[in-house]
Amino acid sequence: MDEKGGKSVREIRINPIIPTESVLIATARSMRPRHSEAPAPRDTRAHVETCPFCRGNEDKTPPEILRYPPEGEWEIRMVENLFPVLGNDERNQSGLVFGLQQAIDGYGRHEVIIDHHLHGIAVHEMSEEHLAALFSIYKDRIGQLYASDDRLKYVLVFKNFGPEAGASMAHTHSQIIALPVVPQNLQDEVNNSRAYYDKHHQCIFCTLINEALTFETTIYDRESGEILRRINVGQYVVERGEKFIAIKPFASRYEWEVHILPLQHNSDFLDSSDACLQDLARVMKRTMARLDAVIGGAQYNYFLHSRPRGKAYEDCEASYHWHLEICPRTSIPSGFELGSGLFVNTISPEEAAEQLRSVNLEENI
Repeated sequence: MDEKGGKSVREIRINPIIPTESVLIATARSMRPRHSEAPAPRDTRAHVETCPFCRGNEDKTPPEILRYPPEGEWEIRMVENLFPVLGNDERNQSGLVFGLQQAIDGYGRHEVIIDHHLHGIAVHEMSEEHLAALFSIYKDRIGQLYASDDRLKYVLVFKNFGPEAGASMAHTHSQIIALPVVPQNLQDEVNNSRAYYDKHHQCIFCTLINEALTFETTIYDRESGEILRRINVGQYVVERGEKFIAIKPFASRYEWEVHILPLQHNSDFLDSSDACLQDLARVMKRTMARLDAVIGGAQYNYFLHSRPRGKAYEDCEASYHWHLEICPRTSIPSGFELGSGLFVNTISPEEAAEQLRSVNLEENI
């Protein structure tokens, strides 16, 4: 039995997008004593005199790349990262190989987007119009970076909230990193979605969306007749808009992980229309409000995965599907997880999705 008195779940689930990535769902583990990642201490102040990201402190940041709106007081501002993980220095060599050791230049860009002029505002507290503008800035800057240098193979947009999630500044912000390589997890998504398309002639992400919206089944034990699993239509759907859907993955790596995807097939975030970004903002705001209501104050990461650039990825327009992944950090990885590479999730995705859907948003937005 689990902590709510229901039947405990203990099974290894395979991620259909990346089959080599497995998740152990072990709900009975939620009853063990453990050290969780505490909710991030949230500074809700509107303005902090010493914060370099607050209005009036523009001279305390690196050079400004853009601001929105371009005239008057800014709502969103982009600057260079003061401590970049990659830089745009001229390359000294194309790479180094010595024995089994290989290295390439750490060439790229690293930029910070100050999401809002209000210091401590949460994502779900931002207006839909503001979030749509933020997504539009993501889109425009990704396109600009790709156009600036053909050596850049992938541009990643992400947000860290809370020190355990990697955030070093309390003021709400997100980041953009342009890389000379395609990250391996993105490459795995591309490769496996391409293989699925070659075999089934349809996008695997679209198939998952269709199953979430139309599929239901009951699996029985062939000898006892006991119900082993019941999957209902919409069981994994957390939020739905006109153009986007938020889904709890069947093989969730993190207990409250949610993915947001376009309902219509689209491989490239840069192809999103203004109307799409407006609906994305609405679904994002409502999804984050649900998460805040259930696990308020949790530290989290979110990031965009879109089709990479280069000739090697021109054929995956039909097979790949861009998406945004939200990963709340409510537990600290153990030695088993680090040693095995197997994520352990102590809350069944079905239960988590139900809790998120049950939130009364009129009370939380």
